[in-house]
Amino acid sequence: MKKVVTVFGSSLPIEGEKEYQIAYELGKKLAKANLKICSGGNMGVMEAVSKGAVEVNGEAIGITLNHFSSNGNKYLSEEILCTTLFERVQKLIDYGDAFVILQGGTGTLLEFAAVWELLNKNFLKQKPAACFSEHWKKILDVMEEQIAKEKRKTELIKYFDDVEELADFIIRSI
Repeated sequence: MKKVVTVFGSSLPIEGEKEYQIAYELGKKLAKANLKICSGGNMGVMEAVSKGAVEVNGEAIGITLNHFSSNGNKYLSEEILCTTLFERVQKLIDYGDAFVILQGGTGTLLEFAAVWELLNKNFLKQKPAACFSEHWKKILDVMEEQIAKEKRKTELIKYFDDVEELADFIIRSI
C-alpha cells in the first residue's frame, strides 16, 4: 500500500503565484516517488499539490469540510467529506504517514500545532514532519526553545528553506 503525505497550506494562492508553484512541484516530486498526497482538498496550496500529483499519475486525497460552499478541487482522486473542523483535522492527521506544512494562515497553524502536539505527547507515533516558509521558522524557533525548557523532545518538526530538500527528507524518511 502506498504511503501518504499530508500537506497543509493556504487556500488562497492561485496558479502563477510562488506558493502555488512550490506546492505544485512538491506534489509532482512526491507522487513520482510513489507517494500518495492528502490535503484539505480545496483551492490554493491544496489544489496545487493535488494537481502536481495527478499530472504525474499520482493520487490525491482531499479531506473536505461541508461547511464551505465549494466542492473539493478538480484534481482529487478521492474526496472524504467531514462535518466538523476537528473531524477534518483528525482525518488529515490519521491519513498521513508524513506531514508537510507549507505557508498558510490560522487554519494551517491549527493543523501544524495539532501534528506537533500529538507527536510531542506521543499520541502519534513518530512520523516525518517538515515545514517550509520563513514565518513557520519563526514559530518553530520560539517553540523549540520552550520545548527544550520543558525537557521534551525537540526537532520533531524539521524546517527547510528549500522545497527540494524538504521533499527529499520526506521521501528518505517515509
